[in-house]
Amino acid sequence: MTRRSGRSPPPDLKLPEKHGRCLSLPEPMWRALWARAARGPGSRKAHFPGVSRPLRAQSPSAPGRGLLSRAGLSTAALASGSTIFALSSGQGRCGVAVIRTSGPASSHALRSLSAPRDLPPARSARLRRLSDPRSGEPLDHALVLWFPGPQSFTGEDCVEFHVHGGPAVVSGVLQALGNVPGLRPAEAGEFTRRAFAHGKLSLTEVEGLADLIHAETEAQRRQALRQLDGQLGQLCHSWAEILTKALAHVEAYIDFGEDDNLEEGVLEQVDRDLQALEAALGTHLQDARRGQRLRSGAHVVVAGPPNAGKSSLVNLLSQKPVSIVSPEPGTTRDVLESPVDLAGFPVLLSDTAGLREGVGPVEQEGVRRAHERLKQADLILAVLDASDLASPQSRCFLDSIITPFRAQSPTGSSQRLLLVLNKSDLLPEGPGPCPALPPYLLLSCLTGEGLGCLLEALKRELAAVCGDPSTGPPLLTRARHHYHLQGCLGALGCYRQAGDLALAAEALRVARRHLAHLTGGGGTEEILDVIFRDFCVGK
Repeated sequence: MTRRSGRSPPPDLKLPEKHGRCLSLPEPMWRALWARAARGPGSRKAHFPGVSRPLRAQSPSAPGRGLLSRAGLSTAALASGSTIFALSSGQGRCGVAVIRTSGPASSHALRSLSAPRDLPPARSARLRRLSDPRSGEPLDHALVLWFPGPQSFTGEDCVEFHVHGGPAVVSGVLQALGNVPGLRPAEAGEFTRRAFAHGKLSLTEVEGLADLIHAETEAQRRQALRQLDGQLGQLCHSWAEILTKALAHVEAYIDFGEDDNLEEGVLEQVDRDLQALEAALGTHLQDARRGQRLRSGAHVVVAGPPNAGKSSLVNLLSQKPVSIVSPEPGTTRDVLESPVDLAGFPVLLSDTAGLREGVGPVEQEGVRRAHERLKQADLILAVLDASDLASPQSRCFLDSIITPFRAQSPTGSSQRLLLVLNKSDLLPEGPGPCPALPPYLLLSCLTGEGLGCLLEALKRELAAVCGDPSTGPPLLTRARHHYHLQGCLGALGCYRQAGDLALAAEALRVARRHLAHLTGGGGTEEILDVIFRDFCVGK
């Protein structure tokens, strides 16, 4: 890479070798450059907007610096020192309900409601009698836990009240907390937002926590736990360190000259490092949005000619009567959808009209909608009547749907297909239905024979469609992740095309800015509102 820095080197710069073959600079000067490259806005060069510190989680021991800009919270929201409270467990009658507070008045709230005036030992459960602070009326006997900040979920002083779960008890304790000065009810997601603001969670970890709360299948739970553990954030931080090092090298060339005063091959090594980074980003962006399917559900469409048993298969997989089953052809006229947990993966299962020349305008519209859903499907369950493969409708379905799909190249489409021959209970004893057919699965929706093999095949196909959350690199579960990684990759492309070192350095800053936004640095209020609004009150 040959680029002009636009500066002349300082005279008589003879430096000892440091950091391998990276740069021949004195250590204090090198550390200053490294700090400048990480700071961005503090540099004398082009600034890196939106990032005021290195890309790493803020230490709980120093939560103040950059807190308001990091969380996108208004100054009044945190500077007011408000303490929030909410019911954190589910609504309705239950054995135990958990009510918690967060903020500087938490210790005062605990003393006001419990008879003893002293605080219990930190993070140890104690049985206390709770009373209304105004009337003195007893409310409940409860377990209380005291979490002094910053060693708490939010980084602030927190208290948990484990009370009996009757509605009257919960309502009485909440009203009593509302009467304590300095306390107010929490908004949706405010506890987690404070944890993010105090550096307890990165933005990707916050998203993982939200996904864990809403997880309905085993695969969703595994993926959410990996993200909550910080695996995606750690990966982004490792990429940011590569960009920081590259930016430090480029800044050194700009500030301290060329050729005579620098080690050979420095920019070439930068190019190699960034080329490897581009390859890693490209690999994650070419995952066919598997993580998003895992989070929101894969689209599985059941299709076939009339009376093949499509509705029976949908009811069998859903374990409930989603579709009307009738021997009359063309019973299903519209697309019927049902969210299903299939082999641990979230699935939106669609029953469609039988594919044939429609009889009447209503059935014709149903067939048209069925073809539209086939185009949108992640996985097609093609169903045929095993006892009626020679019929014109079965042959037409094979020729118009199955054969063209099998003729596609493996990389030509992201769709997948499973051929299911239903009504195997009607087959006579002997060889299979037809050796000329493509690979298929035999099933009887009436007896359930073959269901186990079908579920195993579905598990393999859905793992390919949604990704395996137990292995491999962390998945990108949101469109926001794809957007910022694509922006980072685009900035690296601008770096390769830059003919001037100043432009190359600016491209690296833009790339780092995208990674910063992905993990939570420099996030805007609007983006944070979208992320936190899906949390329930009390989380």
